[in-house]
Amino acid sequence: MSMAAAPATSIHGPSAPPANMFDTVPGYEGTIAGGGGYLPPPPPSVPMPEQAPSSPNWHIPSISEDQARDSFAMYVSSKCCYSSDPVKEGVITSMESFNTYRYRLETFMESRSTEWSQKPYTGQPVDAGVQPAPGPWQIAAQPPAFFQEHKQTIKVPYTSSVKNCHVCLGMGRNPCTTCAGAGNKVCWVCNGSGYRQSDDRCMHCNGRGRENCSSCSGSGTRQCDTCHGKRQLLVFINLIVKWSTEKDEFIAQDSSGLRVENLGKVSGKELFKDAQYMVYPVRGFPDVSVGQASERLVRDHQVKYAQTSLILQQRQTIELIPITKVNYMWKGKPYVYYVYGNEFKVNADDYPATCCCSVM
Repeated sequence: MSMAAAPATSIHGPSAPPANMFDTVPGYEGTIAGGGGYLPPPPPSVPMPEQAPSSPNWHIPSISEDQARDSFAMYVSSKCCYSSDPVKEGVITSMESFNTYRYRLETFMESRSTEWSQKPYTGQPVDAGVQPAPGPWQIAAQPPAFFQEHKQTIKVPYTSSVKNCHVCLGMGRNPCTTCAGAGNKVCWVCNGSGYRQSDDRCMHCNGRGRENCSSCSGSGTRQCDTCHGKRQLLVFINLIVKWSTEKDEFIAQDSSGLRVENLGKVSGKELFKDAQYMVYPVRGFPDVSVGQASERLVRDHQVKYAQTSLILQQRQTIELIPITKVNYMWKGKPYVYYVYGNEFKVNADDYPATCCCSVM
């Protein structure tokens, strides 16, 4: 097998592998050392359905007055400085639902890229040219469960060949960088004079003014870090298979008056979940902005990811974060509190019956 000529090396560090070090492998012409971009996938084997699934019967839940009152009472009882009088004596005048919706689209996909790799040659099998290498998307890989991140590196069959090490020019050793290949360096005790300040001969270097380099033991060369002294490299193509999930979310505008940061403390109710090879945009949802967001994100994901990755599964969900604004009267004055989230948390910034107390 022919050996590619290696370029001159520098004592300051290994040079990049020369382009002619790597053979031309059909189907892998764009492969470079260090890896490149993702490879376009083959056309999808699963056809897109011809029509969208029927719209579900959307049911938007709301809480009862009793639930609102019970949640309010529990909230007040957790506050050591709050009187329970507004809970007992207050009269609910109206309840308004300001439900907030979170739409989420997840796309689970497989991406493939290739790179030339190398390792010291120690007699491993050499198979380049024995038969054509399988294409990057013809090599079997075991995917994880849907929506689980994973990465796998596979050595591409029939791409392995042996080349002279380009760093040491096939010598197995490189000039020592500490002493620039001299094998010795200026004595640090006498600073190269061979004598001490007292005109006595320097005992550290025996008056030579130089001392053996400790890095290379005086030889002037060190074992090549690239080929580990083996003089030759096994070069081959690695296939990097990556499974990843891209996620986008949309939260519908909330006009209840409740601070948005409160919503991060609660969970919501899953109203809708759809998982298949390719999902269709949500149709007929009561909040038009959610349907519009679904249309936009589904289109964006297919345009953005299908060119460089193989989409394996998509999942879309709509989550309801219930927010109820409760208006009530106490002692002739109007007040407001909010009940929100799966946990029926309460926010009452203007609670009218608080006292000053401190915990000792």
